[in-house]
Amino acid sequence: MTAKNILVTGGAGYIGSHTSRQLVDAGYRVVVLDNLYSGHRRAVPPEAAFVEGDAGDPGLTRPLLREHAIDAVIHFAGHIVVPESVTDPLKYYRNNTCVSRSLIEACAAEGVKKFIFSSSAAVYGMPERLPAGEDTPTVPINPYGASKLMTEWMLRDVSASTQFSCVALRYFNVAGARADGTLGQATPEATHLIKVACQAACGLRDHVAIFGTDYATPDGTCIRDYIHVDDLAQAHLDALAYLGRGGASRVLNCGYGRGFSVREILDTVRRVSGVTFKVKEGARREGDPPMLIADATRIRQVLGWKPVRDDIEVICGSA
Repeated sequence: MTAKNILVTGGAGYIGSHTSRQLVDAGYRVVVLDNLYSGHRRAVPPEAAFVEGDAGDPGLTRPLLREHAIDAVIHFAGHIVVPESVTDPLKYYRNNTCVSRSLIEACAAEGVKKFIFSSSAAVYGMPERLPAGEDTPTVPINPYGASKLMTEWMLRDVSASTQFSCVALRYFNVAGARADGTLGQATPEATHLIKVACQAACGLRDHVAIFGTDYATPDGTCIRDYIHVDDLAQAHLDALAYLGRGGASRVLNCGYGRGFSVREILDTVRRVSGVTFKVKEGARREGDPPMLIADATRIRQVLGWKPVRDDIEVICGSA
């Protein structure tokens, strides 16, 4: 059965707003639930219904699911700053894990059986072998990754005991913006490298910091698999279609399968912007693995996902 009415938690945030826009364009009826902690009301598509509130409040979510006859939930709401999760872990377990538990329980109570979860490659920690596949051991090295993995476990167990079905998408490093410039990364405290580099190129900060230059990588800086936000948003629509066809619960990586170092990203932003900005080298940042690259074979096979923006210059240029 095809889902038509979709609740998007965190739909005023970066990835949530891009996905909400694509859902509306594809003809879905979208309800966005966001407490605007880090999201922006202006990022919500005007065609979508908007409710300001907490995804972990059953007094809000249960009537909302019922009143809008929600068929499926896409759950983005959560905190995302890895260093902050190390210094304030309980904030992440409360907002990422406990809120998710309350939302899953509300869905179960109201008969919503399709759920897509915004997980993270941070669940892998520091994998011994790369690229990391879905069967790679999950050993998170920071509370952010642990909070996401705990939610995956809850979804797995609920799926095993009921007719509830879910897709957990493990994001690698998300970046970029819509080609028309209407949406992009605007989370105030976000530490995303490409966003920070673009701010420096635009004169909004006086330098970019490199956290660690002594990693066991070719140029000594961390390597990440960067995925364009619109390709990632499309993966959520593909996951909805998959669940609508009766697909079983799955965990799937979202990445391109190749990595770029911090220095390579900074060089790319300089090249596409034509601006030379200052770079300061510093000590390693707690909670950062040296290298993280996806094996994204399974998502293409299972969902039929076909990314179209796999180009680091396109990603940085749009950002």
